[in-house]
Amino acid sequence: MTKKELTIRKDIINAALILERKKLNQGKAGNISVRWNGGLLITPSGIAYDKLKPEDIVFVDKNKKFHGKWKPSSETPFHFDILKNKKDMDVVIHTHAPYGTGFSILGKPIPCFHYMIAFFGGDAVPCAKFALPGSQELSDNAVKALKKHKACLLANHGVIVTGSDLEEALFLAEELEVLCQQISIAKMNGTPKLVGSKDMKKIIEAVKTYGKQ
Repeated sequence: MTKKELTIRKDIINAALILERKKLNQGKAGNISVRWNGGLLITPSGIAYDKLKPEDIVFVDKNKKFHGKWKPSSETPFHFDILKNKKDMDVVIHTHAPYGTGFSILGKPIPCFHYMIAFFGGDAVPCAKFALPGSQELSDNAVKALKKHKACLLANHGVIVTGSDLEEALFLAEELEVLCQQISIAKMNGTPKLVGSKDMKKIIEAVKTYGKQ
């Protein structure tokens, strides 16, 4: 194992623990993958985040063969296919965050109730159709929903976010959960209003250069 690979494995574990501390995942829920050596490094199946060690992270090669002492996450199919199809993204995070998952149960996209929706790649966060967890059908649905977006809901299941690195993916995972919480509060107090389409187009363009010199 190279020093770089060891660092990535440690970073995955740290990210998993951050998700748990922020209550975006609980116990063994959710999973994280990072592009590596033609394939990906991913959290193993059925092991609590606080028990993970670098050697527990599983390498899945370009032929989908896994290497390590544990089986990779049962959701490896969509991690693998998303990274294969989104060349500009190197990280996939899947959560069962309470508010985001709550919205997924509605089976609908999240429209632009807030301008921060633009950070996810458009004027809405799409919702992928339901399919059995771990299935190729679920992977196909997720890839389709993420074609032009950095995040999507998985109907009656949870949330997927992607990022160019772990920092971006963690930011988006938390931001989406906050937005879902804010929208829930708005719905309890009335009928949320959408940001106008002309304004959203300007915001979407502005977001492309956010944080860049």
